[in-house]
Amino acid sequence: MNLTKKILLPILFLGCGIGVFAYLKMTRAEQPTTQAQERVWRVAVLEAQPETLAPTLTLYGRVESPNVLKAAAPAEAVVQQVHIKEGEQVHEGQLLLQLDQRDFLPRLDQSKAEVAQLEADIASERQRHQRDKQALQQEQEILRLAQAAVTRAEQLKKQNMGSESAFDEARQNAARQALVVISREFDLTNHQTRLDQLQARLLQARAKLRETELELERSRVTAPFDGVVADVDVAPGDRVRKADVMLQMYDPRTLEVRARIPAPYRDELQQSLSQGQQMTGGTLIGDAEILLSLERLSGEADPRGIDGLFRIEQGLRWLRLGETLQFQ
Repeated sequence: MNLTKKILLPILFLGCGIGVFAYLKMTRAEQPTTQAQERVWRVAVLEAQPETLAPTLTLYGRVESPNVLKAAAPAEAVVQQVHIKEGEQVHEGQLLLQLDQRDFLPRLDQSKAEVAQLEADIASERQRHQRDKQALQQEQEILRLAQAAVTRAEQLKKQNMGSESAFDEARQNAARQALVVISREFDLTNHQTRLDQLQARLLQARAKLRETELELERSRVTAPFDGVVADVDVAPGDRVRKADVMLQMYDPRTLEVRARIPAPYRDELQQSLSQGQQMTGGTLIGDAEILLSLERLSGEADPRGIDGLFRIEQGLRWLRLGETLQFQ
């Protein structure tokens, strides 16, 4: 009996499992049949238009000018008046700044006095030279008389008609007169040397006078051309030292853009310039269009590249010195 159970129970479990599997298979949901479809590629179409195109290069440049005036103080002085403001348009000859002239007048008077003193010394030296020439003739005559007195005293002494002391005194007088003549001749000989020294000092004094007069003239700073005031560094009452920059202005007509051109493009651009090809670029400042053209390459380069200098063909009035641009 136990053997029968051991055989029948596994068969019964196996039959139940097969029945459950058959039931699940019959009651499962039907899957829809998948049909193969051809893949579709979406393509955008553009109409070809004939154009003349050229390679472009994005550059970053700075607006500068070769004609920038940096008005420096000619000497130490006090700023008396400033007649302009930064950004103001000025005209050629317009007074921009005035230094206090009282700081210049004492040195000007001193320079004039030195010139006058040396001119008087030169006139005195020439008069002295004329006097020395006249005196030399007289002293030479006195020397001749003194030498004649020595001769007479010597003859009297030989004839025992004169004393030894009289002879010695005549010789001393002749020797002293000879020294006077030698001194006078030396003065005449050195006249030209003394005159040259005085004239050299006079030239120095006159040069100093002209320098002082120029400093006084430059105490009034005027515009050398029509332009724009870029910067004003002083105010009335400021004391400036010599060579201190007081203001800067530039001619807007000379503005240009300096941009660094990478080294790989340098030879190509240089060749294009030498062949007369025009290379242009442009950008926008607000709604204003700025047009540039490459005019020349700078005279210095480094491993990173070389600076290109671009002429401003359009939009000049929208640019200011020191402004930076990105253009192509």
